[in-house]
Amino acid sequence: MKDKDLERKTANKETAGVGAHKQSQPAKTALVEEAPARQEPSAPPAGPSERRFRQTDLPAHFIERRKHPLIKTEQPPPPAPPCFADYEPIIGKPELDEIRFLARHLRGKTVKMVNSTAVGGGVAEILNRLIPLMSELEIPTRWDVITGGNDFYEVTKGFHNALHGGEFNLTQQVKDIFMAYNEQNRQRMEFTEDLFVIHDPQPVGLVRSKSEKRGRWIWRCHIDLSNPHQGIWDFLKPMVEQYDAAIFSAPAFTRQLSVPQYLFYPSIDPLSEKNKELPEEYINKVCDDFGIDRSRPVITQISRFDRLKDPVGVIEAYKLVKKYVDCQLVLAGGGATDDPEGAVVLQEVMNAAGDDPDVIILNLPPWSALEINALQRASDVIVQKSLKEGFGLTVTEGLWKQKPVVAGAVGGIPTQIIHKLTGVLVHSVEGCAYQIRYLLTHPEFAAQLGKNGREHAKENFLITVNLKRWLLLFQILLGMAKPNATL
Repeated sequence: MKDKDLERKTANKETAGVGAHKQSQPAKTALVEEAPARQEPSAPPAGPSERRFRQTDLPAHFIERRKHPLIKTEQPPPPAPPCFADYEPIIGKPELDEIRFLARHLRGKTVKMVNSTAVGGGVAEILNRLIPLMSELEIPTRWDVITGGNDFYEVTKGFHNALHGGEFNLTQQVKDIFMAYNEQNRQRMEFTEDLFVIHDPQPVGLVRSKSEKRGRWIWRCHIDLSNPHQGIWDFLKPMVEQYDAAIFSAPAFTRQLSVPQYLFYPSIDPLSEKNKELPEEYINKVCDDFGIDRSRPVITQISRFDRLKDPVGVIEAYKLVKKYVDCQLVLAGGGATDDPEGAVVLQEVMNAAGDDPDVIILNLPPWSALEINALQRASDVIVQKSLKEGFGLTVTEGLWKQKPVVAGAVGGIPTQIIHKLTGVLVHSVEGCAYQIRYLLTHPEFAAQLGKNGREHAKENFLITVNLKRWLLLFQILLGMAKPNATL
């Protein structure tokens, strides 16, 4: 009877398109008083206080590691980036030769990339891998990061939530703060390159340095603008329309603009520490360090502690699954330097987890790419139950690792997950629980989803595909090619 009750509830919720629970909805963002400038983190984010677990039959060493996970507290030396030729075993020599041919016409052209954070989030990860490849292809590329005080990041976080459809009180003071910090950054930067790529709304005002004599300006929007707060979009739109082109991650994200628009999928690097193949011994060690029992199913969500990622909803889905399948839930993430809400959301997650010893919460520092890779590879099901999403590179990572992925049908995720072919899309807590349970009890179907997902990621979402699109767009904007190819 319990099985039928759960399936009936799920069917009703999924059919009705019921959204997530109220607790997971983003709260209104209030403007805070001006504070000292934000500093880049030199240490891992503060970990949660020790949790009290209820009585359990788990061996003592698992409990100890779940209370005190062995997390690296010092940043290791960064690995040398892979060379362009290293991708040949993955994508083949003809594809590499095509990229080299496109890059040949751009040799010596200079590029500046600007975003709001050097660590945390998908944009920083993409730039960390893309820029060395462009430089190796003799296209010198510089990466600048804007700076700001806490008041600026409170405003831009509010913009982020509101552009995803949330509420925000857009006052003149808010506009002044946003423009003042954009002007400060504009004054301290030099704009002498041939091409400028400005990522997301935070630094959009830098376009005031655009010159008619030199350079082409591109606004790369990574967030979902399908239902933006009208007042904020009306404030940003005049600046966006000063650019020479705008790029979005999905067709539904585009807006009515006077400038050309292009579709670029974000990408992952298959040779990065987060995605490269790992020995089984290392995966086992990471699980031991974090108290994960590999003899029982593991469900994992990797993401920032952000309400739009709905970590509390994932815990609720896990609790429904737990009634039928003995399993563990891993919620692993951290923060980004431009997100001031992370600590608050982390506390909400801990409160929702309560005293359940099988909910493993890991607040990881930015240098945990290898550990995240191992966690994903140790998982039986990967979840990304976002309420709003720009694209969701953690979904891409799961697909690349041949894992069955259950994810919210929002933003760019449906571009990656073709329902029941490359993964499973869900609309509710109950639907998420049902699909997780089905995958755990039907391993052959789960394995086939994983195989299909990897092929889909290889064809569309690797950094080499992304690099080729950038080279084509640069040629178009510099007048070297006609804009008749689909980017």
